[in-house]
Amino acid sequence: MSIGATAQQFSRFLLVGAFSAAVNVASRFLYNYYVSFESAVALGYFTGMVTAFILFRAFVFYPTSRSIESEFFRFAVVNAIAFTLVWTLSVGLARILFPAIGFDWYANDVAHLIGVAAPAISSFVGHRYYTFATTQ
Repeated sequence: MSIGATAQQFSRFLLVGAFSAAVNVASRFLYNYYVSFESAVALGYFTGMVTAFILFRAFVFYPTSRSIESEFFRFAVVNAIAFTLVWTLSVGLARILFPAIGFDWYANDVAHLIGVAAPAISSFVGHRYYTFATTQ
């Protein structure tokens, strides 16, 4: 794949990823009415992850010879790694750093947005070369 094609694919990845991140954050707001912030971050992440899988498969990456189950398993592995970063940053910022520095302007929301944005590049690499890697 040429550099231009890779750049186009990464651009599509960022657009789809941004939409999926919005689903993640919006669903976290809804979940937060019923469960703790920490649990809502996890549930929102899963909702965004399923959205991302469907859209990445349709609009960003090329079809592989693997089954959809295999692709989803691989997608979940990459996202499990990314989730540790998202959850740690979101909760760490909201519960430890922001209170320590007196930051309280939508602290949970800002922390969650930072956490969701953090793994963009590593996730692209993981999905391109592992989840949706074409076998030849």
